[in-house]
Amino acid sequence: MNIGFGITGSFCTHDKALVAVKQLVDDGYNVIPIITDVVGKTNTRFGSSEKFLKELKQITKNEIVASIVDAEPLGPKNMIDVLVVAPCTGNTLAKLANAITDNAVTMTAKSLMRNNRPIVIGIASNDGLGLNLKNIATLMNSKNVYFVPFKQDDPTNKPKSLMVCWDKIKETLKEAINKNQIQPVLG
Repeated sequence: MNIGFGITGSFCTHDKALVAVKQLVDDGYNVIPIITDVVGKTNTRFGSSEKFLKELKQITKNEIVASIVDAEPLGPKNMIDVLVVAPCTGNTLAKLANAITDNAVTMTAKSLMRNNRPIVIGIASNDGLGLNLKNIATLMNSKNVYFVPFKQDDPTNKPKSLMVCWDKIKETLKEAINKNQIQPVLG
């Protein structure tokens, strides 16, 4: 199976995204990395973009899809079977819920949606239980969109924050390919 793995902001979770990608590759999946512009050029206290991209390419052995032009054919040319977006920030949730296509990850999602292929979302948002809750609801009610189980990551200090259960990505993928939403969604 060819898996597109979209990575958006939420830089504090990029180390977990690399682990998830490596697990999929180790299980024999062909993983095509897809990033937003921000991921491709932003250095943060969590690391440099250059180091992150080097590790991502080294793990997957594939070129990184980083532009709308390169992402557009992924769906129509059947280059990937499913797209995972993890971490999926509140910003990307809003874009997906409102059909905004302005980066490689959202273009890949659009190209798969129009071809009835599954999109698997792994939330990492400090505002998931705030204004982005409506976007989660919109996407949960959208055809071919599936959520990796998620939970509040720090209910006391960040009561609106939601985090993907990283260890459930592979299981969610298997269900999404069969057009099923893994349960329970809320951990």
